[in-house]
Amino acid sequence: MEPITTAIVAALTAGATSGITDTTRATISDAYQGLKNLLHKNFGRESNLIKSVEVLEAKPDAIGRQQTLDEEVIDAKAGHDQDILQAAQYLLNLIQTQQSGERHIQHVIGNYNAVVQGSGNAIVNINTPNQP
Repeated sequence: MEPITTAIVAALTAGATSGITDTTRATISDAYQGLKNLLHKNFGRESNLIKSVEVLEAKPDAIGRQQTLDEEVIDAKAGHDQDILQAAQYLLNLIQTQQSGERHIQHVIGNYNAVVQGSGNAIVNINTPNQP
């Protein structure tokens, strides 16, 4: 998942985190709005990117909507803009330092994926012959 998409998803779901103070919620909301304003400025309010953000806002846990936003971020080349990347990183930093601790967001697409959080091993066997 692109850092910009990760920041947006994290910000939209941060409000559901217990233990977050009103001040922290307001700070995250302000940083999110700042990122969104940069996206509006650079890509226009009617762009597919902005439309994808708005659709995701209505249902932030929807994986399909997150994937669509990620595709639009890539297609618009939003990750090439340093101001947008800095705003996304600032937003992620705010969320990671909140009282309830760091959030881990993983988004895996495709076949034959293995994910390990922390330390450990993951094994993916593909077309392994049957043992007699």
